[in-house]
Amino acid sequence: MEKWTNKSVWRLLWPLIVEQLLAVTIGIADTAMVTAVGESAISGVSLVDQINQLLIIAFSALATGGSVVVSQYIGRGDTSNSANASKQLLLANLCTSCTITLVTLLSYKYILLLVYGNIEIAVMENAKRYFWMSALSMPFFAATTSCGALFRAMGNSRLPMFTAVFMNVINIAGNAVFIFIFNMGVTGAALATLICRAAGAAILFAFLLSNHSAPIYPESLHKTKPDMLMIKRILNIGIPGAVESSLFQFGKILLSRLVSAFGTASIAANAITGSVASFVFMPGTGFCMALLTVVSQCLGAKDYAEAKRWTFRLMRTMYITLAILNIIILCTLDWWLGLFDLSAEAVSLTKNFLRLHCITSSIAWPLSFGLPNSLRAAGDAKFVMYTAIGTMWLVRITSAYLFAYIFHFGALAVWMGMGLDFFFRGTIFTVRWLSGKWESKRVI
Repeated sequence: MEKWTNKSVWRLLWPLIVEQLLAVTIGIADTAMVTAVGESAISGVSLVDQINQLLIIAFSALATGGSVVVSQYIGRGDTSNSANASKQLLLANLCTSCTITLVTLLSYKYILLLVYGNIEIAVMENAKRYFWMSALSMPFFAATTSCGALFRAMGNSRLPMFTAVFMNVINIAGNAVFIFIFNMGVTGAALATLICRAAGAAILFAFLLSNHSAPIYPESLHKTKPDMLMIKRILNIGIPGAVESSLFQFGKILLSRLVSAFGTASIAANAITGSVASFVFMPGTGFCMALLTVVSQCLGAKDYAEAKRWTFRLMRTMYITLAILNIIILCTLDWWLGLFDLSAEAVSLTKNFLRLHCITSSIAWPLSFGLPNSLRAAGDAKFVMYTAIGTMWLVRITSAYLFAYIFHFGALAVWMGMGLDFFFRGTIFTVRWLSGKWESKRVI
């Protein structure tokens, strides 16, 4: 493996940050354009997005597991196994995503009733329409996620970024046509997302199949048979991540139900806060993905000193970046809220939510969500899973309900609990990294 340099890491990092910022604008565009239909529409979209995040976790986690395995083989210089791992990832994610789509299409009404119960009729009707249509895009999202992870594993993050640009153009144009010209409401927003994801999947898959010399080239993909040993290696990283993220997202759904108990204004404010806050999370996610690739390749080459050095440098830069972005959001709150058609009550709530979130995420988010990617890259995925599940349920959810119903903070309690969760999990991951126990783990 060639050693990472400032130039090569920057070449990997900046497209990741741009890609994540562009990816989140798909949700922002849906949310902003759907506000024109009314608060019941934006509330329905917000509630479904919480469930959709839970449903796509399986193949997102598989992509992460595949990325770690492929990156370590690339770091070791074993192109035969890196190509085989690529094929096994694509096969596993295709089967998973198609199964999830089928189950969702058959049971979406019952899922919404089970999770959210007796919400307002208008909100429920919008949620049903958005949920059904958005389920159709899951296989395309899985293909985009898998192919993008494979390109990033070999250090090519620019192609996924340019694909994200193209997807955003299609999505925004589709929103404009379907929502404002054909008056399709939330169905139009979901249809635009479906089309843009299908286009993104087609582009990345075409480039993957045309790059014969790449260490991720899936030769004879149509003849691929399951390689259980390789799939096991992927699942050793992917399953803990899937369990962690699934229970984490399920906890967020419970918190969304807590928010919904305080009325439509609180639901809308929570949705807008999540959308605006994502502009900080997404660059942070770019750093997380860079950590995964860089540290995985270093550990594949058994260079632990380089893994530690790049973890420290990327974490430091992540802290600086997130602090700057949060300060910008705090200074431009009125501008952000002017993008959405909200009631005065929803505006007031959103400002309080965002102020609290900007402070807590600046202090503890990098250690909570960035550092564990270095642990995953080392194969320490189970420890990350246990910690994340424990803090989510024992800290975030418990404290949110206490703050809401015992101390009467209302929907603000959800964001207070989130901040506490950041601090607790960040502390635990820091102690684990400094202990060096992750160095005894193996992926391949």
